[in-house]
Amino acid sequence: MIQTAESRYNQWVREHYRFLLRSAWALMGSRAVAEDVVQDCFTSAWKHRKQLRDPALARAWLFQIMRRHALRHMAPPHLALDDDLPHASDVVADGALDDQLDVVKALARIAPIHREVLVLFYFDDMPTAQMAQALEVAPGTVLSRLSRAREALRAALHPTGAAAAPSPAAPRLRKV
Repeated sequence: MIQTAESRYNQWVREHYRFLLRSAWALMGSRAVAEDVVQDCFTSAWKHRKQLRDPALARAWLFQIMRRHALRHMAPPHLALDDDLPHASDVVADGALDDQLDVVKALARIAPIHREVLVLFYFDDMPTAQMAQALEVAPGTVLSRLSRAREALRAALHPTGAAAAPSPAAPRLRKV
C-alpha cells in the first residue's frame, strides 16, 4: 500500500507528538510555548524529512530539532510556570500532587542543560546512547550531565541543603 505524504505526516505526529510535547513542556515550563515549539519542530522536520536516514532513530532526530527550537524560545529562568498548572490556592491538600508540582517547579529552576537530560532519561526513558545522539554529545558526557543534573534537582527540591527523604513523586534515581 502506498502512503500519501499527508498520511505519513499524520502517522509521524501520532507516534511522536506526546513525547515531544512532554519534553518541550518540561524544558520550557509552559504548555503554550511547548505547543509552539513542537509545531515548529514538526514543520522543520517535515520540510527536511529526507535528512532522516534511519526511521528507527526518528525520536532522537525529532528531539534534536525540538531542542533547537526550544532554545530559540527559551524564556529567562525567573519567569513563573505556565498558567495551565493549578495554583496553590486551587489545589486541594493532596500530598502527591504537591510533590509533583514541586518537581515541576524544581525542574524550572535548574539549568536547561540539566533539565533536558533529566526529561529524556526519567520522563521519556530514552537510552543513554540515544540521548547522546539527540543531544549531539558523547555518551560519557550524557552520564556526567545526568549526574550533575541529579544534584541540581536535589538542590532545587531542598534549597536549604537539608537532605530530606525523596518524595514518591520525585524521579527515582537509578543507576546507569
